[in-house]
Amino acid sequence: MNKIVKATVSDAKILSKVSVESFLVPHGHSSPKHDIEAYISKNFSEDNLRIELSEPVNEYYLIYHNDQLAGFSKVIFNISNENIEVQNITKMERLYLLKEFYGLNLGKVLFDFNAALSQKNNQAGIWLAVWTENPRAIAFYTKMGMKNVGSYDFPVSKTHSNPNHIMYLKY
Repeated sequence: MNKIVKATVSDAKILSKVSVESFLVPHGHSSPKHDIEAYISKNFSEDNLRIELSEPVNEYYLIYHNDQLAGFSKVIFNISNENIEVQNITKMERLYLLKEFYGLNLGKVLFDFNAALSQKNNQAGIWLAVWTENPRAIAFYTKMGMKNVGSYDFPVSKTHSNPNHIMYLKY
């Protein structure tokens, strides 16, 4: 049984743990170790997530499978992108699953949830940035109907960036 719930500030501790674990599998080798550690410390700390969760523009959703936290997503409505002409679009900033939940179709469940939520909020589409060397994620997003519409250098640290595709799904 799957369940998706909106995260609150009280979820910061568990979200921090799941963020680190689910980020390291696909991205842990994408940059020098000290850059990855600094990125994680800055973005996935309990304190930072508490701040993000308290900001109304950030919507985090936790997905549970058989009452176990399996992953999460983060969406922000009305965030434009220079590669997309439409303005009223949703940025899906994160969609991460813990490795032990791969292959259970939970990514699709969470993606579909976010797309439906986006449409319910009168958005014209949904977009994201995905690392060019993450073939599993690229194949997944392509299967979900997203198209590569541009590129972006994702800053991991002050001295290192990773090339990303900008992918977009128009409703």
